[in-house]
Amino acid sequence: MAVYGGIQAHEVERWLNALTNAAYDRRCPLSKVHGGNARARTARQDLLHLASAFRGGDCPRETVADGLSRWCQHYLTEAEWYVLVGGKAPVAKTVASPSAVKLPASETSDNAPDSEPSALDVLYQHRVG
Repeated sequence: MAVYGGIQAHEVERWLNALTNAAYDRRCPLSKVHGGNARARTARQDLLHLASAFRGGDCPRETVADGLSRWCQHYLTEAEWYVLVGGKAPVAKTVASPSAVKLPASETSDNAPDSEPSALDVLYQHRVG
């Protein structure tokens, strides 16, 4: 089970900007929100609805902050949450990656893994914390 902290009302605008940028960044895991393109479109639509309610003054900051917290719980993995709040991905994520890189011998000679950053590294560019 993922551990998510509440988003504070004074952080709403920063979170909205970071999540919107990450949701539309094609290199990011949020552009393909776990479950396919239809779920990713729904996630972006929900996020844009929260942003328009906040920027239009339809909802108070506290309500939007609560909605953003629920959005994060629904659409983000624990590793993505930790990256967005400014921390590192959990250890289990880093332990699994070396074994996955060792399996395909043809890719290691092409230097392909070094040329492209991982999705979590790209997500780190959109961090809030």
